[in-house]
Amino acid sequence: MFYLDHRLTIIIGAYGSGKSEIAVNLSLAQRKAMPDKKLLIADMDIVNPFYRSSDCAGALEEANIRLVTPMYAGSNVDAPVLPPDMYVIFDDESYQGIFDIGGEDMGALVLGSIRKRIENTDAVIYMAVNTLRPFTSDAEQIAIMTNELSAAAGFKIDGYINNTNLLEETTAEMIKEGEQKILEASKITNVPLIANTVMEGVDIPDGMLSERELLRMSRKIYYAY
Repeated sequence: MFYLDHRLTIIIGAYGSGKSEIAVNLSLAQRKAMPDKKLLIADMDIVNPFYRSSDCAGALEEANIRLVTPMYAGSNVDAPVLPPDMYVIFDDESYQGIFDIGGEDMGALVLGSIRKRIENTDAVIYMAVNTLRPFTSDAEQIAIMTNELSAAAGFKIDGYINNTNLLEETTAEMIKEGEQKILEASKITNVPLIANTVMEGVDIPDGMLSERELLRMSRKIYYAY
């Protein structure tokens, strides 16, 4: 399973790509697969967006997953201050963790600031892609976004996660079409498609998607207006 292969999994992507939803579901999947492992998820969304992994604090605490949040999470302060507790993933090798990197290219700059730490860690960087969102709706746009995020982060992106969805309106055909667009982008960028996500309630006929890993997810993050 791709989310178990590395000690640190970093999720980046464009606005609305579902980074935080993926990060939380991956962390809970890790807990299910490794019931006794010390797990951590770091919400590094320093630009204070609407949807963030910190919103799932209760579910993560119940699963005994350590949640690290920015100092000003949940406030109206947009101060780019990294949480000091995030460094535990680098200093304590008994931990396995996930970094939820928000803020598009601005958030990706965070990775550059801890470059040496990441380079000395068994880490992988995946880009979440929702082809039903602006700026990643076709192969060329996905390639452009890939290059922008990679340049901002100072790292190559190791793989795509197809997270094409319209929440409760998602169909299997949408996910399949998203997969095809990402595979086309892969030809341009040489970044492979690692996995497809499927939200609960969406049935995927056998053989409809390519033989990538399938991550079944349930919605964990809601925005209260």
